[in-house]
Amino acid sequence: MHELIEKAWADRSMLRYPEVIDAVENTVAKLDKGEIRVAQPIVAPGGAEEWRVNEWVKKAVLMYFPIKQMHTYEVGPLEFHDKIPLKKHYASLQVRVVPHAIARHGSYLAPGVILMPSYVNIGAYVDSDTMVDTWATVGSCAQIGKGVHLSGGVGIGGVLEPVQAAPVIIEDGCFIGSRAIVVEGVRVGREAVLGANVVLTASTRIIDVTGPEPKEMRGFVPPRSVVIPGTVPKKFPAGEYGVPCALIIGQRKESTDRKTSLNDVLREHNVAV
Repeated sequence: MHELIEKAWADRSMLRYPEVIDAVENTVAKLDKGEIRVAQPIVAPGGAEEWRVNEWVKKAVLMYFPIKQMHTYEVGPLEFHDKIPLKKHYASLQVRVVPHAIARHGSYLAPGVILMPSYVNIGAYVDSDTMVDTWATVGSCAQIGKGVHLSGGVGIGGVLEPVQAAPVIIEDGCFIGSRAIVVEGVRVGREAVLGANVVLTASTRIIDVTGPEPKEMRGFVPPRSVVIPGTVPKKFPAGEYGVPCALIIGQRKESTDRKTSLNDVLREHNVAV
């Protein structure tokens, strides 16, 4: 299946062949069941955990659109007109779905996931016991870990092209505060806390201000970090203005569980989530 997907990607005329159509649809079906993923953690030499992007899976998702036809779906009084059907059989998946939550076929929801009125796109992976709160969105191919809380209005960006681009990754136990936005392949390490309105893009300056000197990084929030929105001065022809950044102001305590640790964050760092 992998080899056939790669051949069809190089020669799109093959998309009319029944065996290619079957390979593409089977790949998306496996995504839907969580049997394969767009990206997955691997242990690199030396023991460090890294994430590997399965480019061929993203190629299959991209080729899924041209082989599907527009179709009208009726859900009670609601009507949808799209190429991709909606997920079904939530009871058997052990997933709680509150109206008007929507998840597309090709996204994976593990047992214990709760969807408040929200949206999960094709290729996304949402692991067990994660809460996707009201009006939160999980973009195409985003990878969400176990026990994550995506608060109200959170925007987790999607990515399909370029195929080599990494998706947004939110690792196990993270708490993402209200209206936070994480896009462009940013990775948020385990049990990190993002305060309300934090915006992380690939170019956002993430500055650790907990030590005597600031430490700057981009595209990655270290595990257990507590992050709030901030600004840094930048000179423009018209003058100096503050531009957005993200500030790491502390760490979740190892001595407490996630729920207690979050309360500590609120009390000690005055972070609105």
